[in-house]
Amino acid sequence: MRTTRRTFVHGSMATAAATTALTSLSWRQGMAQESGGTLRAVMQGDLRAFDPIWTTANITAYHGAMIYDTLFALDADMMPQPQMVDTWTVSDDQLTYEFTLRDGLEFSDGTPVTSKDVVASIRRWAVRDGAGQHMMLRVKDIVARDDKTFAIELNEPYGLVIDIMAKTSTPLLYIMREQEAMTDPMEQVTEYIGSGPFIFNREETRQGAQYVYDKNPNYVPRSEPASGMAGGKVVKVDRVIFENIDDSQTAMAALQAGEIDFMELPPIDLLSVLEADPNIAIDVLNQTGNYGLMRLNFLYPPFDNVKARQAMLYLIDQEEFMQATFGDPRYYRKCPSNFACGTPMENDANTEWFGAAPDPERAKQLFEEAGYDGRPVTVLHATNIDFMNNAAQIVAQRLRDIGVNAELATSDWGGVVTRRAVQDPPEDGGWNIFITWAGAASANNPIALAAHAANGTKGWFGWPTDEKHEALRDEWAAAQGLEAQQEIARQIQENAWNFVPHVWLGQWVSPVAYRTNLEGILKIPEIIPFWNIEKT
Repeated sequence: MRTTRRTFVHGSMATAAATTALTSLSWRQGMAQESGGTLRAVMQGDLRAFDPIWTTANITAYHGAMIYDTLFALDADMMPQPQMVDTWTVSDDQLTYEFTLRDGLEFSDGTPVTSKDVVASIRRWAVRDGAGQHMMLRVKDIVARDDKTFAIELNEPYGLVIDIMAKTSTPLLYIMREQEAMTDPMEQVTEYIGSGPFIFNREETRQGAQYVYDKNPNYVPRSEPASGMAGGKVVKVDRVIFENIDDSQTAMAALQAGEIDFMELPPIDLLSVLEADPNIAIDVLNQTGNYGLMRLNFLYPPFDNVKARQAMLYLIDQEEFMQATFGDPRYYRKCPSNFACGTPMENDANTEWFGAAPDPERAKQLFEEAGYDGRPVTVLHATNIDFMNNAAQIVAQRLRDIGVNAELATSDWGGVVTRRAVQDPPEDGGWNIFITWAGAASANNPIALAAHAANGTKGWFGWPTDEKHEALRDEWAAAQGLEAQQEIARQIQENAWNFVPHVWLGQWVSPVAYRTNLEGILKIPEIIPFWNIEKT
């Protein structure tokens, strides 16, 4: 089993490897170079699901940001700003929020965006999103006053309304047409008529190969300068194409050759090769980074037993997981906090286990106390994203080391995204473990990050249940001031590391690589925007 990062290649050897990889781009031979109006990008994985409300997959959130807009958005200082909303008011008793949409809002088919579209979109999103679910527990009604005005009426004051609608953690509150938004939230929409700056070109999209987005001529940007996800989403290219290239070295070679313009996940152990190329820039767009996440399925053995979940805390060595993919300590750190490190909610409550881990004997003992009976433990294994590929192999081997019958269910990331939503037993197409990551900025917020919910089958994949945890999240949402929130965050973490909703695998930043003729790339946690970018 491979548990270490690929062998580091220096100098001419790396150049030779890149040249070799380039030969595999035979599917591109004979293709004329596109004009400056087309930007080609290789993103983190294949786009399998097109409904950004149905799934929390980042690649689907990217797709959503291309073709849909949001009511509010976070600016570069992580402050919520109006986006599709023009003005809003809050009643004196804090129970009614009233919003007016800005002028000129149209869907890509030319029909106007109305309050009915917004109300239906909010209702559908709130069924799937943890923060939306939390808000809706306090909502009496959401009503369309007229075509441009809608209101959220509350049963009790809830100060997070605007923050939740502006969040960048998945799923974002994207606005769809009413007819799509009326789709059962547990089913995917099949039409992609958006409210955002690009149009999804289904005719030229080739599933598994390329996904095409054209500038939306009906989109009217805000007048303010672009800032984070907020401000004017001015599209400065005619077309963006997400190219699906599974092999990272092949994608890197395509970037060097000018066949693509942008690469989301260049191999960190080959960054020196790209840094030496004067035509390529390296940058970190998500400054707070990502937080590796191992999700455990609470519905079935062995992880329906808390002892088995606690065993995973002692089994995991974050250093091993980080080294396997990132190698260079400049880009990663170990972190025991349930709210990520370097964030306001970071704390050290109930983290004694972190200093003891890895402790395989302790992990083995806990599995025995859980009554583990030798049944297979299904680990979903995405091969086309380095971190997920490496992490799944490591956890499977560490489980085998202590006598657990771990089996890898291998697919690409798109297959994992589909299978992780299945609530059937592992032997019937379900699962026990899958690997993903969350934005560290979102992990900081007990309400915004779907993975922080513990409301059972109504919640996020893994479906943890813990009443105390949910009560503490309610307290955090109602807390006044940072210090009060931080104290409750400590209590949440104290409880979380007792019932173990998930296991964090380490924190890192991921540099992106792009051709130096791209200008205006915005730095946003969790979303990579393609508006404001100029290809000179």
